[in-house]
Amino acid sequence: RAVFVWPWVALWRYVVVPVTKGIAWLGNVLLVVPAVWVYQHVLTPVGHGIAWVAGAVWAGVVWVARGVWSGAVRVCRWIGAGFGWVYARLLTPVGHGIAWLVRGIGLVLAALGVGVYTAVSWLVRYLLVVPAVWVYRYVLTPVGHGIAWVAGGVAWLVRMLLTGVWLALYWTGRVLIVLPALAVWRWVLAPIGRALVVVGREIRDALGHAWRIAGHVSQAVGRALGTLFRWIFVEPVRWVYRTVLTPVGHVVRDVVWRPAVEAARSVGRAVRQALASARESVRQARADFRRMLFGELEQRQSVGPREPVGREARTLGSSTTALTKD
Repeated sequence: RAVFVWPWVALWRYVVVPVTKGIAWLGNVLLVVPAVWVYQHVLTPVGHGIAWVAGAVWAGVVWVARGVWSGAVRVCRWIGAGFGWVYARLLTPVGHGIAWLVRGIGLVLAALGVGVYTAVSWLVRYLLVVPAVWVYRYVLTPVGHGIAWVAGGVAWLVRMLLTGVWLALYWTGRVLIVLPALAVWRWVLAPIGRALVVVGREIRDALGHAWRIAGHVSQAVGRALGTLFRWIFVEPVRWVYRTVLTPVGHVVRDVVWRPAVEAARSVGRAVRQALASARESVRQARADFRRMLFGELEQRQSVGPREPVGREARTLGSSTTALTKD
């Protein structure tokens, strides 16, 4: 503390803090106050002037834009009137003539198309449709009916064959596998299983009785061993503890342990007193070293009570007036 802590505390308290306060005061005087003055007396009037000039310029721009817009609107109206006259007097008659011509050409082309469509449809009907309908009705339909009848017969024959094969396999498997297996299960395995169940139940009961008997026997043996261990080992040890060790322990406690504890306490008090005197000596040496390095610290002036002191009581030799006051 004397070499590291107190020097840094003194440096912080008497150097860093005053220097920081001085820098803060200089910053306030040299930067903040001039900046506030410049903002209030220079920047604010300049900003108001710039805003007024900008408003005037904007008003002029708006006035010019309104004039330009009105002139453009008038020009557009004149151009629209000219285009309307051209459309009504020139483009409309030309458009009606072109529409009449296109309508006539369309009627001619429609008449030609109807004639060509009629001829082509008559040719397609009598050269393709009618022969195709005759071939479907009198050739393909009877052939399809015959093929369907033959396919139905073949399917019925195959179904009957598969049914016969399935019945043959079913009855063969039933007679050769299922019925013998059922007979073996019913007349052999089931009686053997019941007999095994009875035998297993009897074996289980016998094992349960044997387990309980073994438990009673082991319990009796354990109690006998416990009693024997108690009389051979526990009781002698207890007698030795009560009759021999306890009196010896009391003697050792009263004759040896308590004097040793008192002596240790005395030594501890002496050591604590020696350590206290050593700490006091170190504290005094540290204070002398600090005074040698930094000099005497300024004594803080004692502050009086914070509560207001009441007026003293009046006596025969005192007065409250300004002329007669002592």
